[in-house]
Amino acid sequence: MKLKVVDQKNSETKTITLPDQFSEPVRKDLIKRAVLALQAARRQRYGASPEAGKQYSAYLSKRRRAYRGTYGIGQSRTPRKVLNRRGTRFYFVGAFAPQTVGGRRAHPPKAEKSWDQKINVKEKRKAIRSALAATMSADLVAQRGHKVPKGFPFILDTTFEDIAKTKDVVLALKTLGFEDELVRASTTTIRAGVGKRRGRKTITKKSFLFVVSKDCPLLKAAANIQGADVIPVTSLNAELLAPGTHEGRLTLFTDGALDVLSQRKLFTEGGAQ
Repeated sequence: MKLKVVDQKNSETKTITLPDQFSEPVRKDLIKRAVLALQAARRQRYGASPEAGKQYSAYLSKRRRAYRGTYGIGQSRTPRKVLNRRGTRFYFVGAFAPQTVGGRRAHPPKAEKSWDQKINVKEKRKAIRSALAATMSADLVAQRGHKVPKGFPFILDTTFEDIAKTKDVVLALKTLGFEDELVRASTTTIRAGVGKRRGRKTITKKSFLFVVSKDCPLLKAAANIQGADVIPVTSLNAELLAPGTHEGRLTLFTDGALDVLSQRKLFTEGGAQ
């Protein structure tokens, strides 16, 4: 597949052939597996202390003539502790067994539980190649909700990586025809439900993904655009290319990033990652 390379003024500079990684068939099932595996690996383990709820002095003797015992007064043999007494009568509370008032949890979360999901290396690489191929389909990108101009897809000239100011990045994107996409990404919605009270009141849309060849000024300049991500090509993964397991993110590759992808054979059986 051949694509044109455009500069900041939307002028075609040359034509290049996409690397072999973009010729992979789009496998939605593999993309979903790879994204879910990344999300599961990022999930932090949590759990209760093994001694939680077991530190009460809740032991009472069940012997017939033991002082303060529960024998012979019509109580079940649940472990209890004494809160107060009046004469020879005592007020007991469970405070240990799970089914009692003040008792411990029956099955608390265990910190040793692992949430990781296994995925083979070849499957992960194939999922990334599949997600790469989906970014070059204008129909899939449009189905995901992005506003793309006529003539998409195309490749950005390597000079884009030298842009150091956000306003210059926005101006270049408007010149390329992404003004509607910038408007779409700038709108936020109020989250439904109680999530809005837990530090995530608004929902921000995912927008541009800039893929660059190396550490460059664009990493900081484009990161200030709402919904946009900037990443070196060596750090690509399935979740960046298909957020929420939905393939076809609006991705803009620089010419230099494709050179690195081709020369190092990234995400292939003989390459890295």
